[in-house]
Amino acid sequence: MNETSVVHVETTAHTEVPHDGGHAEGGFPPFNGATFPSQILWLAITFGLFYYMMSKMVLPRIGGILEDRRDRIASDIAEAGRLKQETEAAIAAYEQALAEARRKASGIAQATRDKLATETEAKRAAVEKDLNAKLDEAEKRVAGVKDAALADVREIAGETTNALVESLLGKAPTKNETSKAVSAAMS
Repeated sequence: MNETSVVHVETTAHTEVPHDGGHAEGGFPPFNGATFPSQILWLAITFGLFYYMMSKMVLPRIGGILEDRRDRIASDIAEAGRLKQETEAAIAAYEQALAEARRKASGIAQATRDKLATETEAKRAAVEKDLNAKLDEAEKRVAGVKDAALADVREIAGETTNALVESLLGKAPTKNETSKAVSAAMS
């Protein structure tokens, strides 16, 4: 360092002013009793300005926003109630349609059962009639076969009786006698 810079530092060191802002005797201004009236005046003016701004600008906007929200909530609730009624009406209509469909289905099923029962009964009656006709025909055939067999049996029995009597007695009986004896034995 040179000499000029040392001299300059010394001068500034001696000429420094204390930094109390000129209020060295009273302390912190808000706590200074001498400034209370001016502080109260500015407090009242500031409060009045803020109150005026709040009452004329901010609070009406907030009130409008709250009223809009209240109206929107009320309309949403009304819309929800209307939709609920429509839903209940739709559910009631659906249940009524479902009951109607079940009733119709039950009627259709009953009609189908009745129709099938009558058709089945008619088919059964036709089959029974056909079977009875076939049974009568078969019985007639069986009776014819039985009669033919019995006639053959009488003839065979008569011939056998003639052969037995002839072999036992040595003499053959007449056809009329044999026939009477076979008929008496078969009855």
